[in-house]
Amino acid sequence: QVRLVESGGGLVQAGGSLRLSCTASGSRFSLYTMAWYRQTPGKERRELVAEITRDGSTSYSDSVKGRFSISRNNDQNTVALQMTGLKLEDTAVYYCIQRVFNYDYWGEGTQVTVSS
Repeated sequence: QVRLVESGGGLVQAGGSLRLSCTASGSRFSLYTMAWYRQTPGKERRELVAEITRDGSTSYSDSVKGRFSISRNNDQNTVALQMTGLKLEDTAVYYCIQRVFNYDYWGEGTQVTVSS
């Protein structure tokens, strides 16, 4: 069983920055794609924000491209999401996921609130 623990969320003013971090249990962290999703209030669907593969290739949603950066540290079993230029619409619960073949393990999420 994989356990994912997110941290780093909080309240920030528009234009500010936050860095989210996720620590994963297990010994095969380096083998799997990691990603960040978010869910905004009132929306059922979670949005894929950023993804990083085992070889370090990254991809981003159009809404965050150029503002967010995903990275991973395989020695520490962590994945980070550096968020800059935050906008009100970035307010959401952010979830870390680990993709193990066709199954996604989810963390509990961390709240990010952007104020004006």
